[in-house]
Amino acid sequence: MYRILLAEDDTVMREYLTRALERAGYLVSAVDRGTAALPLIEAERFDLLLTDIVMPEMDGIELAQRAGEIAPEMRVMFITGFAAVTLKAGKAMPQARVLSKPFHLRELVMEVDRLFELEQIPLRP
Repeated sequence: MYRILLAEDDTVMREYLTRALERAGYLVSAVDRGTAALPLIEAERFDLLLTDIVMPEMDGIELAQRAGEIAPEMRVMFITGFAAVTLKAGKAMPQARVLSKPFHLRELVMEVDRLFELEQIPLRP
């Protein structure tokens, strides 16, 4: 089963995304900021970092870059409601996917499914 680390500062959005991904069969650990995600990345293995870009303390781009140093095999997907930030994310992490808000939960799950199908990440025990 694939493990996802979700970093999203909006409580309602974090809960909706967590539930949708868990219903789709993923194991999800969710945090409310990037600085809370780093210790988890150091301590556990995740297949995907799903992070909002605009967050307090540490934005999602910085989180993804630091996560890449700790766990380079982990995939990254950004979610954002700001078009200008999408361009910045694409330049900073060209291999990452970006999903723009608003999106339907079904769309998010399809993108995550597609990411794992295309990347063919081996399942972790």
